Amino acid sequence: METYMEMLTRRAKAASAEAAKLGTEDKNRGLLSVAEELTAQQDMILAENEKDLEAAREKGIKQSLIDRLALSEKRIADMAEGLRQIAALDDPVGEVLYMKTRPNGLRVGQKRVPLGVVGIIYESRPNVTADAFGLCFKTGNAAILRGGSDAIHSNQAIVHAIKAGLRKERLCQDLIVLVEDTSRAVVSEMMKMHGGIDVLIPRGGAGLIANVVENSTVPVIETGTGNCHIYVDETADVRMAADIIENAKTQRMGVCNACESLVIHSGILEEALPPIVQKLKNHGVEIRGDERAQAVSDHIIPASEEDWGTEYLDAIISVKTVDSIDEAIAHINKYNTGHSESIITKDYDNALKFQDEIDAAAVYVNASTRFTDGFEFGFGAEIGISTQKLHARGPMGLEALTTTKYIIFGNGQVRK
Repeated sequence: METYMEMLTRRAKAASAEAAKLGTEDKNRGLLSVAEELTAQQDMILAENEKDLEAAREKGIKQSLIDRLALSEKRIADMAEGLRQIAALDDPVGEVLYMKTRPNGLRVGQKRVPLGVVGIIYESRPNVTADAFGLCFKTGNAAILRGGSDAIHSNQAIVHAIKAGLRKERLCQDLIVLVEDTSRAVVSEMMKMHGGIDVLIPRGGAGLIANVVENSTVPVIETGTGNCHIYVDETADVRMAADIIENAKTQRMGVCNACESLVIHSGILEEALPPIVQKLKNHGVEIRGDERAQAVSDHIIPASEEDWGTEYLDAIISVKTVDSIDEAIAHINKYNTGHSESIITKDYDNALKFQDEIDAAAVYVNASTRFTDGFEFGFGAEIGISTQKLHARGPMGLEALTTTKYIIFGNGQVRK
């Protein structure tokens, strides 16, 4: 007897075959229709989101994670705008990457094609539902989405609006399939759907990602946690450093590109740390630092070894003092998660050294780590931020949701 997950996968597989045949105009028409439907149904979506928020408050979930769960008219408008931006982007499907003629006359080329069925397992953030649909749809893929139980009402409402937009344009509604069974058993089965799901992308905390990476028989694109650092170099502009760190840590604390760890050169410690501490204290951030940092500010409490490698997703930050850029790079590469790292400096050579030697998906000079985001990078949206090195790395837009096939033209050649 067919299981629930097998039924969903069968529907998505059939839809992906139809999606691969859609032309760019059809896909753009569908995206614009869905964008209109999201804003038209925002009252319903917000009402369903409030059910999730109320349940989260009753469970005592911390505020930074409730912020990830919360929707607003602006966030729904941003979701719709993200779909419009995806519609405006070039369609990568069918792009011929090269074509070369071999000595025997064969013409060998490579072109982009859809992945097929993309499964996404994610937590909390309901905007992922719309972003994932938009990117998968534009690239001719079907999406099977399994959000967290804490966002089930929000996700159901968003998927309802998406399907309504597709229906209006007479497009297949199974191009987005929501796993509405929130049990862990269904997640485990989803991870074993090799042959039905072509790729699995986990988005969430370290526990979720580790579980998928370790137990899935479906190929996985690993989206990592974000223990992101900002290094304040000896030549840094102190005001710039304080402003960037305030933004990177406090603009949204529960996201993977927020700054969790601050590294400061000892030569600028006494000048730079007090204004940074003041800005962070204004936002209620707890600061955990080493002995040299504690000596500069009474607001800093002792840090443990565990703090250097922790993604807090909360109003907490660690501070490590170093004596050179080499020591800073070594510390960051030891404790980072391969996500986003930034240096604040006026030294051009140090800026280049930092970008060359830091092992991460995104490396900044004099800018906030909060920009590691598909929308900010001009992708319209993102399917996730990959911290692995195969296939895709960093914010994953349209191209990351395609694979390639070789196309060969001959005129009767046989191999001798």
